[in-house]
Amino acid sequence: MDLGITDKIAFVTAASKGLGKAVALQLAKESVNVFICARNEDDLIKAKADIEYHTDAEIEALQVDVTNKEQVHAAVNGIVKRFGRLDILVCNAGGPPAGLFEDFTPDDYREAVELNLLSTINLCYEVIPYMKKNEWGRIINITSVSVKQPLDNLILSNTSRTGVIGFTKSISNQVAKYGITVNAVCPGYTKTERVEKLARLFEENGKGSMAEFYKNIESTIPMGRIGTPEEFASAVVYLASQQAGYITGVALQIDGGFVKGLF
Repeated sequence: MDLGITDKIAFVTAASKGLGKAVALQLAKESVNVFICARNEDDLIKAKADIEYHTDAEIEALQVDVTNKEQVHAAVNGIVKRFGRLDILVCNAGGPPAGLFEDFTPDDYREAVELNLLSTINLCYEVIPYMKKNEWGRIINITSVSVKQPLDNLILSNTSRTGVIGFTKSISNQVAKYGITVNAVCPGYTKTERVEKLARLFEENGKGSMAEFYKNIESTIPMGRIGTPEEFASAVVYLASQQAGYITGVALQIDGGFVKGLF
């Protein structure tokens, strides 16, 4: 299927590894001009080289902390100055630390909100004016299944990411008339560095082995396995496509059936 996004301009944040990198790779395979950003320069350079190795694309890598408004502004301004537009925005950020209520202070929640919610809001404020001018745009906000079914050991993520869903739905209604769609994707357990970190934490806390961690998770997923970054990225890229122009304001779980609720 021709997704109709050849030569579009995309900005994917937190794309040096994991889900962000997988999305950037898939967009590059669709001949999209992809800009990636991350905080760690070494990881960013490696991601750029790896994506270019697996595609015919040239990837632009920007060292950006998405919690820093000035850096976000400079990045978006630079992209638009070069190409005159920015068509696709994929908002992504690392997850807050794992833990329970007693493990954190109110300041930890503030930092989590800045990382997951305010970064998304700042990015959208920077990009939407250009999309409105061009009368076309795709915004995909990466959250987590925790916004639909809270995860026991991720109270910071459960709290901070849920706000992204309210923001996504609200602005989707307000920018639809400009040809802009705004959707959220809610990944379940996927084979990324983040899940591997949770597995190690499980083992370090004496709850069992890493193998038992994965077995426990897989027993809760109707498909009986953890998803792959490639599967996740394919769904995101479809939402970024021309064909997905009538899909907006949704929160799509990509989880193998993990979430048990109806909505």
